[in-house]
This record gives sequence, structure tokens and C-alpha cells, in this order.
Amino acid sequence: MNKILDVISDEMKRAFVAAGYSKELGKVTLSNRPDLCEYQCNGAMAGAKQYKKAPIMIAQEVAGELTASEIFEEVSAVAPGFLNLKLKPKFLRDYLLQMSHEPKFGLDMPVKPKKIVIDYGGPNVAKPLHVGHLRSAIIGESIKRIARYAGHEVIGDIHLGDWGLQMGLIVTELEERFPELPYFDESFQGEYPKEAPFTISELEEIYPLASGKSKEDAEYRTKAMNATFKLQNGERGYRALWQHILDVSVADLKKNYRNLNVEFDLWKGESDVHDLIPHMVEDMKAGGYAYISEGALVVDVKEETDTKEIPPCMILKSDGAALYNTTDLATIRERMDQIHPDELIYVVDKRQDLYFEQVFRCARKTKLVEPETELKFLGFGTMNGKDGKPFKTREGGVMRLESLLTEINEEMYKKITDNRTVDEDEARDIARIVALSAVKYGDLSNQASKDYIFDIDRFTSFEGDTGPYILYTIVRIKSILSKYKDMGGSLVEVMLQEPASESEKGLMLQLVSFNAMMESANEEIAPHKVCSYIYDLANAFNHFYHETKILTEEDPVRKEGFIALLVLTRDILETCIEVLGFQAPERM
Repeated sequence: MNKILDVISDEMKRAFVAAGYSKELGKVTLSNRPDLCEYQCNGAMAGAKQYKKAPIMIAQEVAGELTASEIFEEVSAVAPGFLNLKLKPKFLRDYLLQMSHEPKFGLDMPVKPKKIVIDYGGPNVAKPLHVGHLRSAIIGESIKRIARYAGHEVIGDIHLGDWGLQMGLIVTELEERFPELPYFDESFQGEYPKEAPFTISELEEIYPLASGKSKEDAEYRTKAMNATFKLQNGERGYRALWQHILDVSVADLKKNYRNLNVEFDLWKGESDVHDLIPHMVEDMKAGGYAYISEGALVVDVKEETDTKEIPPCMILKSDGAALYNTTDLATIRERMDQIHPDELIYVVDKRQDLYFEQVFRCARKTKLVEPETELKFLGFGTMNGKDGKPFKTREGGVMRLESLLTEINEEMYKKITDNRTVDEDEARDIARIVALSAVKYGDLSNQASKDYIFDIDRFTSFEGDTGPYILYTIVRIKSILSKYKDMGGSLVEVMLQEPASESEKGLMLQLVSFNAMMESANEEIAPHKVCSYIYDLANAFNHFYHETKILTEEDPVRKEGFIALLVLTRDILETCIEVLGFQAPERM
């Protein structure tokens, strides 16, 4: 279905041609003065020099060609040469009616859908999720959902940190505490226990302790490095213990991500590509890409057009050990071999920009990807406290994600139960749903690359540009529709009517831009555009609501028109919050 701006622009282009001018001048945009008009065209200004004519004269001639238009109710030529436009109520209603019957409200599906892998998450096993993991999860999940809604095949991968020295540290500490366990007996030939010899809480205590010890005790660190080497080279007992670490950690991670309404299709980690690295390294050497520099194996990735220094991409350290670069490149190779994606998107802290520039260039130079494969880095800013510094606990430590969500759930619970009686279980459920909207909308309403202030008081407010305000608007619509059904009305047979008031038309004008907005949010990888849209839509609805007696309207046709408009508004709002990764309760 053609986007409304394209339909309007086509009409304007015909008018420019009819008046003797280039159709390219007929592009229409949303008005930047909504108090004066709904849309505008500045083509006459652009054509003045080309046609050596005053822009107001061109604008007047074009306006004269539109007096019989079935699209425009009003076309005004305004000095020095703007064309101010207002749509006919019938055209607006008809467009909205068509949109309401189209799949996905008229969003065009791609002729050739892409296969996209999104790398978002990246937590280390054996460590609790903290607020630093929040943005990757929330932004990545939304990008995945938007791209799927836009018709693409999308695979989300958590890409766990489950390999390397951290594993060796945990194994070493476990051996010091429980040397009698069979995992440390090289002569043990039986089956290892099915149950892990630790809980997630114990595991989360062990890693930071072991890490601290390794910094102060050289012998302990040597043991940990030796344990890492044994693990990575297939030591049977260490591998069994590592599998326990992975199982216990992943179970806890899944619970925490479930609380965020975040899901991954793949739960792969760095360990999955360990065995691919030697062959990849040999290919890089054989292809003449990799060479030894100061003992390390590197690939040059600088280009002639670079204006700043881009260091070589290190593949192996001087001791032969792999790095993050190595596992990321091997992961790209695995994804290309197994999934054959058209596009890879990495949702990572923006401070990793140079790192991913090196990795992407290396992947292209060494032909790990096809020439047409798109490699995209979406770097996000930091989540800061009110002091403008990275968000911390009151004591100054890094806050666990679980603690943050609990704090916000409690804040929402207080607001929901304040001055009214609500069933405890229902209040808790509503608080959880609304709190998640506060967290996700608070994050996603900002452009991903920008730092933002995490303000619990503001984010949990039911007023202003917040998740709870959006949900409150949806619940208000649901309540009206429920009362309409209780009065004997049906939501199925209602028909949209031409707008009879400015507030009704204003709501319709917001609705008709849905498909263009969603297309743009997908193409630009920009969830904040969805947030901006639903905030404007919620405002337009509430303005209409306060000015219109919906359920007490005496004209049954008008009342049905109102209800049809509410149904469409509810459906589009709920579609938008679904792609943002949260839902609305039935009541609040």
C-alpha cells in the first residue's frame, strides 16, 4: 500500500506538471507549522531559480491546478512561495479504511526478505546480569521484533562469554575448595554427577573472589591459566565441570531475560567456535592476509582513505592464545557457513566502535563474508544516574539487573495501590507489566547512540513521555470499548466515518503515518522512532477523548465511527508496544 505522503506527493506532482513545471518539485512533507496546515510543499521555492519566476507566482499557479482535487480540501499559496495543504475528510477516511483492512496496516513487505543475525546480549556466564547489560538486551530485542514485523527473517544470538581465563579461575577456585570432587581426579573413569556441585549464588560469589586472588597471587593465576589451557584442550573432568557452570548460569540468565521479555533464538558462546579457530588462522596465513608482527599474528586493516590510525587486527597473541577478535571472526565464519545471513547487526556499547571497525574490515579482507553481506555496528550510549555518571547502587557499586527491576516493580506497586483498594496479586501483576514498560520505553525513547539519564521517578510517571502514560492510554481505550460492548454494541461491524472535528481529524492524521514510520524505524534501525510515534498518537487520542462524548453520542452512525477509530488506535498502539517488547494490561 502506498504511504500517504507518496499518495499526496503524486497528486502535487501532477499539479506541478499541469502548471508547466518539473514533477520533482512536488514533494510533500509533514507541516512544520501544524497550527497553519497539515502538510506542506516547498517546491515553488526550489523552482524559482530554475524557472526565473517569483516562487509565489509558481505556488499560485500550482494551487490553481488543485481546485478540483479529491485529496486536498485546502491548498494555500503563502508568501514567499509555500504551499500549505489540508486533506479532505473523505480522502483521509478512505485511506484509513483501506489501511485498516490491509495486512500490517498497509506496511509493504520486502520483495526479497533479508536473513538477519542480531548479536545482542553478550553476558559472561557465572556472573549476574547488571544494569550494563540492560541496553543491549532491550535495544537488540526491539530491533529484532521491528525487523520481523517488517517481513525479514531474524535470528537473535546472545553470544555468551563462556570461554577463556574466567572459566579457568572458577575451576581453580572450585579445586581449592573441593579437591575431593571427581572432576579433579585424572584417573577417574566413571560418569560425573548430573547435578552441579554449586548453586548460582555460590557461582556468582566464586568468580569475583577468584579474580581478585589472581591479581594478588601469581601462583594462583598460573594455576588458573593452566586450568584454562586444560579446559580448552579437552580435559575430561574440566569439560564436565564447565558444562555444569554453563547449565547453571544459562538457567539463571534465561529467568532474568524472561523477566525483561527478551528471547534469544541461539544460546551460542565463544566456546562454540573454539575448534574453528585453527583452520581459520591457517586460511588467513595461506591467503597472505595474516603475518607475524612483534611475535603476534595480525592482519592489516587500514585503508588509503583513513584519516585516523586504524591498528592491525590481532588474530593470535605472541604466546599463540586467541583473543576476542579471534572468536568474533570465527563466529562470523560460523554464521556465514551455517546461517548464510544477508546482514549481521551487533548491538554493543558505542565505545567498542574501533574494535568492530577492525573486526569488520578483517572479515571483509579475509573473505569471511560475501562482498554484499552487510555488517552493522549499532553502538549504544551509557545509562547514567541523575548525577550524569554511569548508574550505580546507593552504595556506589554496580547494580544487579534483578535489583533494578525489583526496585521499579515496587515503585509501580506503590503508585497502583495508592489511595485505592486493589487485589494484591492483580496489583503485583499490573505493577510488573507497567514497570517493564517504564524501563523499556525509558531506554528506547532515546536515540540508541546517546547516553541517557535513568530517572525512576520520571520513567514511572503516568504523565508525560513515558511507558506508563502509553499503557494508561491503551487501557483507557480498552475500558471504553468494554463499556460499549456491555451496552450491546459490536466491535466487528463498526465503520469509520469522516472526521467531524479537528481532534478527530488530528487522531486520524496520526494513524495514517503508521506504515511510513514503521518502515523508517526498520530501515534506520531506530526503535526511538516507534516511541516518538506512539507518544504523538497517545496525545492525539487523549485530546480527542477529552473533547468528544464517545459513549453518549446520540447519532448511532457517529458513535460507531468513534468506536471504529478507537479499535484502530488500540490495535496500532498495541502493535507498536509489541515491537518495543512490552504489553498493556487489561486495566490499571
